Amino acid sequence: MIIRRRLTVGVGILLATLTAGLGTALPAAADETPAKASPKVELVLDVSGSMRARDIDGQSRMTAAKQAFNEVLDAVPEQVELGIRTLGADYPGNDRKLGCKDTKQLYPVGPLDRTEAKTAVATLAPTGWTPIGPALLGAADDLQGGDSTRRIVLITDGEDTCGPLDPCEVARDIAARGIHLVIDTLGLVPNTKIREQLTCIAEATGGTYTAVQHTDELSGRVKQLVDRAAEPVVTPVATEGADRCSAAPQLKPGLYTDREKFGEHRWYRVDVLPGEELRASVSVSADRAVNNDYGVLLRAVTVHGREIVRGSESGTGRTDAISSGLRYPKAEQDGTDSGDKPAAETVCLQVSNSFSAPASVKTAPGMPVELTVDVVDAPDEAADVAAFGLGRGWWLLGVLVLTGLVAGLLTGWISRWRIAVWRTN
Repeated sequence: MIIRRRLTVGVGILLATLTAGLGTALPAAADETPAKASPKVELVLDVSGSMRARDIDGQSRMTAAKQAFNEVLDAVPEQVELGIRTLGADYPGNDRKLGCKDTKQLYPVGPLDRTEAKTAVATLAPTGWTPIGPALLGAADDLQGGDSTRRIVLITDGEDTCGPLDPCEVARDIAARGIHLVIDTLGLVPNTKIREQLTCIAEATGGTYTAVQHTDELSGRVKQLVDRAAEPVVTPVATEGADRCSAAPQLKPGLYTDREKFGEHRWYRVDVLPGEELRASVSVSADRAVNNDYGVLLRAVTVHGREIVRGSESGTGRTDAISSGLRYPKAEQDGTDSGDKPAAETVCLQVSNSFSAPASVKTAPGMPVELTVDVVDAPDEAADVAAFGLGRGWWLLGVLVLTGLVAGLLTGWISRWRIAVWRTN
């Protein structure tokens, strides 16, 4: 009997101990969530001999690049792992075989030590060849591993000098690996051949090409691309706009890409329910040499052709992209039964551009278009006049008419009063 009691007590103590252990262990395990992988970015800088040229804000291209890098390093988000690779930084000779191997990692991809990275960049001096293809292959290897966002930002002032290894084919091979690595390119010289090569590299991986000719443009664009790496990745959907609204594709909220020729109009359709607000923006990239005066127009139009609201933007110098946007809040319908589903309004979005180019520039394929569509709950009291289906011009005209009417009445009354006083005296 005593043995049984002791056995029972021992089993009870054991069960209590296990229960207490599980009670403390389980919540801890439940609280553990897998850490999100840090986005990785590698800046690839051309340090070839041509970077000595003094044509960026009165200073050499190398000096401008160093200044931009220092500003970028100060602004890198904490969650981004950043590295730096150079090309053409070490070998000054004429041996092509050696010159085309001249690429190395200056600062390893990982948590950023800003002082150490700036010190490394400060030691650079324009030296050798321009092995863009080998540098891209090296950067892709530097960014291997994990499933985080990966981005290469290439800054160069010239074409690759290490053929037959075509950097555009290298970019295609990197894209074919399926590692979701994006290459963005920045050209410091507005040269047609350089632009074509850098555009091809960027487009092969879903990246962007930008022509920059000022230090602030360079630092601003690189900052933007590094920040973009830290943002959630949204894969754009390819679509094809029509030449009229009735044949236009029906779009849902999302990011879309298309191509548009010079002076072309593209149409798309979006359904908007009462109580919702349509928000749309468009960017057209000038990926080739264009004339200085240009613009982009985004209009929201009814299916009957009446304009609801528009957004437009113009430019006077070459840039990589020009953007515009609009908002259209649709008011709630009164007097509808709660069980009846309100009918959606089909809004036609028209994207137009006024780009032109010299006769030597190819018009095909069209320029890249990026269209963002979002439909959200409309504000309770819409501040935008588009809620009433009228453009801003109508409200301005109404204010002017009312002001003119009041001013006319006051002027007439004062004039009659003065005449009456004059006759009396």
